[in-house]
Amino acid sequence: MGENSLEKNPYVRSLKDVGYDDIDQVGGKSASLGEMLRGLSDAGVRVPHGFSTTVDAYRCFISENHLEEKIASTLQEYRTKKLELGKAGKTVRNLVLKSDFPEEVSSAIKNAYRDLCARYGDDSLAVGVRSSATSEDQPGASFAGMLDTYLNIQGEEDLLWACRRCLSSLFTDRAIRYREKMDMDDLGSSLCVAVQRMVRSEKAGVMFSIDKETGFPDMVMMTASWGLGESDVAGETIPDEYR
Repeated sequence: MGENSLEKNPYVRSLKDVGYDDIDQVGGKSASLGEMLRGLSDAGVRVPHGFSTTVDAYRCFISENHLEEKIASTLQEYRTKKLELGKAGKTVRNLVLKSDFPEEVSSAIKNAYRDLCARYGDDSLAVGVRSSATSEDQPGASFAGMLDTYLNIQGEEDLLWACRRCLSSLFTDRAIRYREKMDMDDLGSSLCVAVQRMVRSEKAGVMFSIDKETGFPDMVMMTASWGLGESDVAGETIPDEYR
């Protein structure tokens, strides 16, 4: 496909070609990663390359598998207390997981992955696959830690599996409850998927360029744990803290 073809494909976008103006097309996570690639690479910060699926890919998946009405009716049963949240969420997630990507979408994802493999000279490049919702990372709403991430994914079929898992995480009990609390439409959110080359690390974590508790602007705060950063982000460990 090549990077020039990615610009013309409605279902995938190179991360280097997206930014904050594209949140409505690739979601908050992918948009932020694109900003990092565009803003920090020239400064010598080594941001891994990758690509993102788009809102069009998500809508095509939902439409071609006739899921919208099924999802809406299941969640309506939960709203009217005919179904418990756990049962409703599991039902919707299973609907997503049992569905296949339409051929045009799966081909776009596979071709973008092949291009990424070619960039790094590895036919089975390990990638991180991360959920990117159009309704996340907003001033009044944050889905941080609620949506799925899959690490060390290799090969086209495993990549498609991880992408479906990410899409299904839009309907975890926690995510449904959060949207309910924020008065957000379950079907108004779309979920995209960011795919990046894996970075091997002995220690990883999260850095804030401001003191997140007091707002003091001249403090850099980092939390980190041994291994990959997902355990820190997911709250599975008690991380070391640096100020």
